[in-house]
Amino acid sequence: MKHFGWHVENRDYEEFYFDGAVRDLGSVEYTVEGDWSGGAFLLVAGAVAGPIVVKGLDGSSTQADKAILQALCDCGASLEMGEAEIRIGPGRLRAFRFDATDCPDLFPPLVALAAYCEGTSVISGVSRLAHKESNRGLTLQEEFGKMGINIDLVGDRMLVRGGVVRGAQVHSRHDHRIAMACAVAALRADGEVTIEDAQAIDKSYPDFYRDLQKLDGKIQTFGV
Repeated sequence: MKHFGWHVENRDYEEFYFDGAVRDLGSVEYTVEGDWSGGAFLLVAGAVAGPIVVKGLDGSSTQADKAILQALCDCGASLEMGEAEIRIGPGRLRAFRFDATDCPDLFPPLVALAAYCEGTSVISGVSRLAHKESNRGLTLQEEFGKMGINIDLVGDRMLVRGGVVRGAQVHSRHDHRIAMACAVAALRADGEVTIEDAQAIDKSYPDFYRDLQKLDGKIQTFGV
């Protein structure tokens, strides 16, 4: 709003006050930030099956999902931040602990990451997942269970036991982030992964599968 000349007074996040002044700034050039929510899946894909270079994500962003970088560092992925790009590749991935209470959209990519980490990763904030496009806590448990990854829900925590990701037929539950998480997990699965209602990704990232194909993932889509 400031970029377009508007002063907005934030009154403790309960009211936002605009002074009502008329502004004529003429033409304004504005660059929309890249989306860290979608970018998180690409970064995890790089940690699982890279290396890759991801461009367009602002390292100084205030988007909550930028916190995926901390999880990637904690699990031992190879990560290098540049001015205009992020280079990421596999390392010896180990279990991590992460509080996703304030960034619940990171649960799906974090589960895909934890599936390839040695040991049991603990992700907090499960209570934030019940009213998403699906009940993501249960959905992740069930769909990743089909791929051989054991997930326990204990209070507000999700415990993901890393292991061998098996080929399977899974379902997005009409949830774009579940579809993307399953697709990322498929990148190094020991068999073919088929995602039903795969086009749920159209809600936020219609070109996601095309981008993943650059990593040679064994992914089929069904019900397109």
